[in-house]
Amino acid sequence: MSDPPVSRSTPPRGTGLGRSSLSTEVAAAAVPTTGPGVLYAGIAMVAVLYFTRELLVPLALAVLLAFVLAPVVRGFRKVGVPRVGAELLGVVLAVALLSGIGVVLGRQLAELADDLPHHQAVITEKLGGLFGQGGMLGRASELLQNLGANLSQREEAPSPARPQAGLPPLPVEVREPTPGVLTVLQRVVGPLLGPVAHTGIVFVFVVFLLLYREDLRDRIIKLIGSRDLQRTTAALNDAASRLSRYFLAQTALNTGFGIAITFGLWAIGIPNPLLWGVIAGLMRFVPFIGGIIAAAFPLLLAVAVDPGWTMMLWVLALFIIAEPVMGHVFEPLVYGHSTGLSPVAVLLATAFWAWLWGPIGLLLATPLTVGLVVLGRHVDRLEFLDVMLGDRAALQPPETFYQRALAGDGDGLVEQAELQLRTLTLRGYYDTVALPGLALAQGDAARGVLNRTRLDVLRARVDGLLDDLSDHEDAEALVTDGPVEAEGGEAAERLPDPELPPEWEAPGAVLCVVGRGRLDEQATVMLAQVLSMKGFGARVLPNEALRGTAPAPEGVRAVVLSALDGGSGAASARYAMRRLRRRFPGVALVAGVWGAERDSPVLAALREEGSDDGSKPCEARSLREAVECLVTAAGGRREQGSEEEAARGEDFAESPSSRVARE
Repeated sequence: MSDPPVSRSTPPRGTGLGRSSLSTEVAAAAVPTTGPGVLYAGIAMVAVLYFTRELLVPLALAVLLAFVLAPVVRGFRKVGVPRVGAELLGVVLAVALLSGIGVVLGRQLAELADDLPHHQAVITEKLGGLFGQGGMLGRASELLQNLGANLSQREEAPSPARPQAGLPPLPVEVREPTPGVLTVLQRVVGPLLGPVAHTGIVFVFVVFLLLYREDLRDRIIKLIGSRDLQRTTAALNDAASRLSRYFLAQTALNTGFGIAITFGLWAIGIPNPLLWGVIAGLMRFVPFIGGIIAAAFPLLLAVAVDPGWTMMLWVLALFIIAEPVMGHVFEPLVYGHSTGLSPVAVLLATAFWAWLWGPIGLLLATPLTVGLVVLGRHVDRLEFLDVMLGDRAALQPPETFYQRALAGDGDGLVEQAELQLRTLTLRGYYDTVALPGLALAQGDAARGVLNRTRLDVLRARVDGLLDDLSDHEDAEALVTDGPVEAEGGEAAERLPDPELPPEWEAPGAVLCVVGRGRLDEQATVMLAQVLSMKGFGARVLPNEALRGTAPAPEGVRAVVLSALDGGSGAASARYAMRRLRRRFPGVALVAGVWGAERDSPVLAALREEGSDDGSKPCEARSLREAVECLVTAAGGRREQGSEEEAARGEDFAESPSSRVARE
């Protein structure tokens, strides 16, 4: 089953539970931070949950029921019912609904008990057909027995019976006295007292939770952050509202599933379909094994009712179709496509709560775990709950990129790239994932924590990824360059393919010069790939080429100095720009320092390197800005060339006499 999507940065799809961090100044008791302290605190918490389960189980049920009833109470308030009346009316409605379901289920169970002898006879007959002498399994069993008898080497001879001495034993008969009225009442009413008492306690808790929720909220605010009332109140209201909508939606979906199963079993002909529909709806709260448990009872009953096997196959088909349709069609429409809980966390939570609280814990495992995840998203000190149980990525995409490359996991790098490129263009992937990941590696290398061997492994894996992406083509459906925000705060639109002059499309028209950083070569290859996709004739030029005395190649229209921020110093960048100006006079220059801030020392040094005519290189802190600089340069050159051609055309069209007169 699915759970609500939960995202840290933006409100997720469906019932997303966004993060609203509370104040870091938490007015609460001291929380253990050391390893042994956390371990002892966890053991103490588990012990408290186990030994106080008689109190905590009804309280947990009451809290979940209060979350479910909260939207209903708000609906009553909107139609003019007073607050207390709306809350009591919601509780009465829930009691009436659950009592009605209980009465119907009791009747269904009574009918099933009356029909059990008949079902037993059918099952006995069917099993006899399978295991009897004429049945398939019976013949197989007889064959195995004969084979075992033939392979046995010897048989134990039966020991002769010895006559028993003495008198024969006397038969003894034990008769219980006729039970009295009190004994009968105890046997009949006693088993019912426990569930009735727990139900009563649950509804008493629900009433008090609904009536005094403001007071409880104030006390929680005092505990977790009263110094920032605005943020704390907003976080609690957001968490309560989203949990209420989620639990109500989950209850509604599971109820709908139970109704669908009821009608399906009724159409197939299974007795007591309402009973099995209710069980199926309840088992939807149990992850992984809930559907199997719900299908087991109707399947056994189909075997008992139908002399053949057709009914059992229909029941099996019903659950095989209904479960995936509910999980992959209806639940994503309500919750979104994210699950909110990691599958491993759901499995472990189910086992933990079932061990701790028994069958009730099995039903409450997913709702309780969802509540813990929401708590971790809203309370900073409990963020570890979100990390351990939530389904959001533990590492950001650039961190994942760096980790995969550092570990030498080339396949992991390719898988991440394929996943990101489903929604990002290649330029967007490089700007938001790959280049920031290389910047993390560059920072570690600058601090000396990344040795040469590991750096070589990282380069090799990134080079392999770039080889795989060399022939990538962006999908036409991608209309943006990814989640890169422009300065106005809006998502940057996808850069259209420019109309370039032919000379800018010639090979080597744009030279991408590698900086002196350890990972500048990989960043420069990314730049060249993006420029090639935009139609530029891009070529990578190593940094060592600047030191040579060979003449500059012909046809160069622009030169881009490509370096990761922190990889090259300001002095080396200034020196490289001077060499580029001397070697490529008159061409457009772009200073690309990827990931740099506006006040970066490297960019400040490059700004000072103006040419003789006062022009400065175009600054680019991302591949997008580099493309924009080159598109602008190509357009300016084209306009200038068009003006010169127009002037030449006018001179050519002018008559000789007019030219002489003008001169």
